Amino acid sequence: MRTKTVTIIGLILVTLVFLLSAGCLDQEADEYELTSDTKSFSKSRSIMDTIVTIEVLDTNETHALESIDRAFDEIYHVDKLMSSYRDDSQLSILNTQGHLDGADPDFGYVLERSKYYSRISDGAFDVTIKPILDLWGSKYSPGGTYMPPIPEEINETLKLVNYSSITIEGGNISLRPNMSVVLGGIAKGYSADKAIESLKLDGITSGFVNAGGDGRFIGLNEQGVPWNIGLQNPNKSDEAVTIIHLSGMAVATSGNYERYFSDEAKVSHISDPRTGYSSQELISATVITDTAMDADALATAVFVLGEDAGIDMIEDLDGVECLIITDDKRIVRSSRFGEYEIGQKKN
Repeated sequence: MRTKTVTIIGLILVTLVFLLSAGCLDQEADEYELTSDTKSFSKSRSIMDTIVTIEVLDTNETHALESIDRAFDEIYHVDKLMSSYRDDSQLSILNTQGHLDGADPDFGYVLERSKYYSRISDGAFDVTIKPILDLWGSKYSPGGTYMPPIPEEINETLKLVNYSSITIEGGNISLRPNMSVVLGGIAKGYSADKAIESLKLDGITSGFVNAGGDGRFIGLNEQGVPWNIGLQNPNKSDEAVTIIHLSGMAVATSGNYERYFSDEAKVSHISDPRTGYSSQELISATVITDTAMDADALATAVFVLGEDAGIDMIEDLDGVECLIITDDKRIVRSSRFGEYEIGQKKN
């Protein structure tokens, strides 16, 4: 049996993808047909402040590699629109000027969709959290106090965090004065979806896109079974807490144990938009659903909401499942998450 390992880096969690054979899987995939001529082709590039890997199965190397290049073009397009690190991105222009006329439809769609995630999570997901992240970042940057913000600073900055203050009218987008937006919890997932749609248009029926931990999988792996993804044990990078199998689905994980503003502060990169403080109740939250954008945003929302409210939100959504690891290292699953796990019985 051929085994490959692909590293997926989540928002702040490393997830391992094991492409394994599993002959006892229950998922049906009759529409996918692999032949002896089918081979695996992949490329990885540094983009969107992470490593993106695209892998496809095809019988023609030239077609496969050209399809991968076109899929990467979609990711570059999203990055050009939504990067916080490009002064000429539409996101940066919106944040600098407070308004943007003639926005690209992709940019407007992501912002509109972000408001939906905010509503269903009672504000636990909110792309207008950037002023809070900037406040915390300033404290733990050179010249900062290396002390947490005082409550008065938090409360004053929270006045700038309100997803409902994003106004979208056709192609024109505006913010309230001094507000700003960050799309780190949604843009990579959207780029993975755009890349997958590009692959499908090129006739690719099996493969995956891993955009910094936001993975979307179609078809079957080289053994003719759904793709198998190992969710990393937070304490042991070479071990998986469970292995899930996916075809035609996406998965994303958010967590608090890799990316900090500083080693001394141990401040989580994911803050609660409602309080202004970092989320501490969970170690990680993994979401499985149809699209990488949904998985990306909902994993962040669950992480912020915590165990009870996070599970409740997921149970209210159709076609969405999650697994969380609590701060006391308990593993909690939504009611049907086990259907995607190898070795777990279906309900």
